[in-house]
Amino acid sequence: MKVTILASGSNGNCIHIKSGNAGVLIDAGRWKRDIEKRLIDNGINPATDIQGICITHAHGDHIRGLTIANKYSIPVFASEGEWKDIDSVSDDLRHALTKDNDRYSMIELGDIHIYPFGVHHDAYEPLGYAIEDDFGNRCCVVFDTGKVDNDMLEMMEGSIYIIEANHDPALVEASDYPIATKARILSDIGHLSNQQTAAALKRLVKGKGERIYLTHLSSSNNTPMHAKAEVMRALLEKGFIEGKHYSLEVVSE
Repeated sequence: MKVTILASGSNGNCIHIKSGNAGVLIDAGRWKRDIEKRLIDNGINPATDIQGICITHAHGDHIRGLTIANKYSIPVFASEGEWKDIDSVSDDLRHALTKDNDRYSMIELGDIHIYPFGVHHDAYEPLGYAIEDDFGNRCCVVFDTGKVDNDMLEMMEGSIYIIEANHDPALVEASDYPIATKARILSDIGHLSNQQTAAALKRLVKGKGERIYLTHLSSSNNTPMHAKAEVMRALLEKGFIEGKHYSLEVVSE
């Protein structure tokens, strides 16, 4: 399973995941022309290498370039709630994800099977995604969420983790953000701190060569060094060493 992080952060989020005969975009948060350029620069043909686009939620930094779906006739999947804030996609490409017995329906795109699950953010119905292929790989994508609960952890188990490490709480508190903004970031419907992300990964990682990508870092209230150190410290408590038991990449752009 190949992961290409095209953009990550407050200016936009977009990831391409490919396995076998299928590829999927998770979010399209840069402008369409920018996404196209980044795809091509990474050897990804937007006309043939994207079988679907899955949206986590409808904030601008996750859907800004969704008109790419119309240009290449790519199906777009989002929860019913998030479609309330998306009007840039042609009707024939819109697919609303629904629940059956408290589980979202699976999305099948060739060799890829995608399992949506609920997360905690100040949007109508935000989602994370677990992506499995026919070769035994399982990748989990969790962007904006204020906390990680047990139901999420169950869905997140896998071999590849793409998860936000948005902020350091001390830096948020010391920032010149308005009090209301600080409260939102730190709330259960805000964003994950480095410490929250590290705690979740500590429960998930088994030391079997998992790949970890830390994403959606705040440019004002975090640094790659802070994020990486917290995760490495948490996993070292389990005896896991970076490069030996897992790999870790911090993506900040």
